[in-house]
Amino acid sequence: MKKGILLAVVLILLSSLFVACGKKENNTAAGNNTAAENNAGAGNAAPTKKVALVLPEKIGVNAFFVQMDEGFKKAGEEFNIETKTIESTDPAAFEQNLRSTVAENYDLIITATFQAEDALKKVAAENPDKPFAVIDTVVDLPNVRSVVFREYEASYLLGAAAGLSTKTNKVGMVVAIDAPLLKKYTEGFKEGLKYTNPEAEMLVNYVGGFTDPAKAKELALLQFSKGADFIAGASAVGDLGVFEAAKEKGFFTSGQDIDNTGVDPEHVVLAQLKGTDTVAYETVKSFSEGNFAYGAVDYGLKEDGVGLTYVTRDSQSPLNPFIGQATVDKVKAIKDDIVSGKLVVKNPLNP
Repeated sequence: MKKGILLAVVLILLSSLFVACGKKENNTAAGNNTAAENNAGAGNAAPTKKVALVLPEKIGVNAFFVQMDEGFKKAGEEFNIETKTIESTDPAAFEQNLRSTVAENYDLIITATFQAEDALKKVAAENPDKPFAVIDTVVDLPNVRSVVFREYEASYLLGAAAGLSTKTNKVGMVVAIDAPLLKKYTEGFKEGLKYTNPEAEMLVNYVGGFTDPAKAKELALLQFSKGADFIAGASAVGDLGVFEAAKEKGFFTSGQDIDNTGVDPEHVVLAQLKGTDTVAYETVKSFSEGNFAYGAVDYGLKEDGVGLTYVTRDSQSPLNPFIGQATVDKVKAIKDDIVSGKLVVKNPLNP
């Protein structure tokens, strides 16, 4: 009897052991099947494209490049593109960085500004099958997409606002360098000023570079001493010097590229906007969607590529009384006329 009971217990234990082993085996097999399905799914997914943004200088405090990098990375995240930003220390390093991205087989290489022109012309010509894009200048090669801005439309609005706001009938602009490209700022401003206030005088001085706040401040103080009550900054990092002079002397000013009225809303009362983030984003987007095209394309007021705070885009800073809502409303009407084609602002770079 005892032997019978003992045998029954042994048989039950062995049976339980076989069931447990069977379950473990089934679970393992199921796990392997899931992993195989996942691997198969990953294998069927389209390979991620790689896009590089090669900048001709360090991003630093230049909002132009900071904003561009933000738009570039945003597009990478949204369109499943592998992105890499490469900053350069000098022209030689920049050309080498371009060549490195070609060697690393990036699917698209983006760069920016006239500083990139010489190196890009060489590297793109040597690699005719590699797609390139350049922002804020034109490189006329069959494998390069050139993205430029109609800055003169936004500077026209800025000049119009200055003409309506000045109390001394003298306004100024501190400009980085005396180069054809920057005539899109100075000439547009001058024409807008003339449109709203033919009696106003415009003062222009050149810093001689893009990263010299001390010199820019000196020139802003010079213009103030000549009676200018509004002085626009158009000197990149140098604008910080113009802002400092405005705070010290009590005149009014504006910045470039991004809304920097928050730096000092009492004196920095406007900002001419330039959507480097928008065009970087759109360039990556068009490439990812397969409608990337070579040649030149430009962005103006109609495409929201350029603009003016309070007129084309809201600001977190309150509108300064020096400008006032009546001026904003008048400048908005001018903007609408430009967008509709009723008012044509000429490109000063075209004869």
